[in-house]
Amino acid sequence: MMFNKTPLAISVSLLAFALSTGSAQADYPEKPIELIVPWSAGGGTDAVARQLANGLQEELGQTVNVVNRTGGAGVVGHTVMANAEPDGYTLGLVTAEITTYRHIGSSQISYEDLSPIALINLDAAAFNVSAESEWEDLDSALQDIEANPNEYTVSGSAPGAAYHLAFTGFLNQQGIDPNTVSLVPSEGAAPGLQELAAGGVDFVFSSLPEAESMRSAERVRTLAVFADERLDAFPDIPTAEEVTGDEWAAGTWRGLIGPEGLPDDVVDTLAKAAEAVYESDQFQEFMTNQGFGMQWEGPEGFRDFMAEADENNGEIIDKLGLAE
Repeated sequence: MMFNKTPLAISVSLLAFALSTGSAQADYPEKPIELIVPWSAGGGTDAVARQLANGLQEELGQTVNVVNRTGGAGVVGHTVMANAEPDGYTLGLVTAEITTYRHIGSSQISYEDLSPIALINLDAAAFNVSAESEWEDLDSALQDIEANPNEYTVSGSAPGAAYHLAFTGFLNQQGIDPNTVSLVPSEGAAPGLQELAAGGVDFVFSSLPEAESMRSAERVRTLAVFADERLDAFPDIPTAEEVTGDEWAAGTWRGLIGPEGLPDDVVDTLAKAAEAVYESDQFQEFMTNQGFGMQWEGPEGFRDFMAEADENNGEIIDKLGLAE
């Protein structure tokens, strides 16, 4: 037997459905969240991720577990982010390398496979040498690199990663063929700096915060930072421009993302929580004291930012002959 519903009954049913749906959305998150980090523990991305996770836990009322998924120059971790269920319970701290993989040919994943939530960090690369190095300044290092092609080795990331592009672009600007310096790949700055201190490579590119513990232990010296001006947390480190007279600002960035298809209401909830963390005294003090650069973009601005970075990196990679 069928019953005909009156318009009033239909309206009441639709209202009840809408309220129940809204209630379900308002309940997010209902269980712990995983935050994927595509680089090793102890590096800059890991440090920022753990500070962000602590803040998100307070804002969302759920545990946020940081999970390091390394390998393939960040491809492994970024692939895990992209392939996750788009339910808001697997997120990632994406890094600048996501705008390089498809241009290099190491993976077809890109920023288009992700749901942008918030850009929270922008870091300048730094030029580090061992404390035992004969190079006392950037100028002497550049003179030797130019005069002795194929003699020196560098580490700090995989080929085509953000800091590698910053470094090779800088050499190219200075009239030095970047292919004359051999890259020893590493899964992030931490193992690269260990190799530097052990004498296995001649210099390492990284952010200043990533090198700070080694600098404090007097095992590493930083000759210059690729920034527009000296960083407040590291006033003793000159910019490359101070030495060469040429402007050069380059490095990496980090942001909160989910997999493609993340529901709008979940993105909105996470973006508001991330912004609250970003503006908190605890996060601001941590980032400032550690020397991490800060930059905020919400979901739309972050998508535009990644699109521009993707286009620019494609051009640099092609110019340097890194594309496969």
